[in-house]
Amino acid sequence: MEERVPFAFKNNDFKKLSKVLGVPAKQRGNNVRYELAGKKQERKLALEIYPGITIGSRRGNLVSVYTPNAHLQLHFCSGFIVSEMLNEVTFVGESNGKLCGLIVEREGGCSLYANVDSEILSGDFTRLGPEVMLSGIALSLTESLLPTPPPRKGAPKRKR
Repeated sequence: MEERVPFAFKNNDFKKLSKVLGVPAKQRGNNVRYELAGKKQERKLALEIYPGITIGSRRGNLVSVYTPNAHLQLHFCSGFIVSEMLNEVTFVGESNGKLCGLIVEREGGCSLYANVDSEILSGDFTRLGPEVMLSGIALSLTESLLPTPPPRKGAPKRKR
């Protein structure tokens, strides 16, 4: 497997996030915060990014989402993809072929997909059950951020 340099958030990344989310970034000590609200009052959230902090015995990126009803965290965020067309950003963390994706929408929506097998991202979505298909489609945008897996015996190579 290829050696990957750990992902680090840069100032330009925070500008990209501000643009797609439509709100300014607020530097708050060791984190950067975005406060989002949709047209409907019940759709609001706060997104906080803690770049390069200590998490246990290692350093990494922590992404937290606070909503009126939930608190979600993605430890060791290894990258993100912005979609200007969808007005959303997908943060991803990958470990041993499994990935977690935290999707934050400009209108205050949020989705979390955890422990998703990265193999389903490049497969035929029509062969997946509808309850699995959504995670594959939602996270397929992040495939370019993932390490290339070693070829399995008899398995087709993943297309990039």
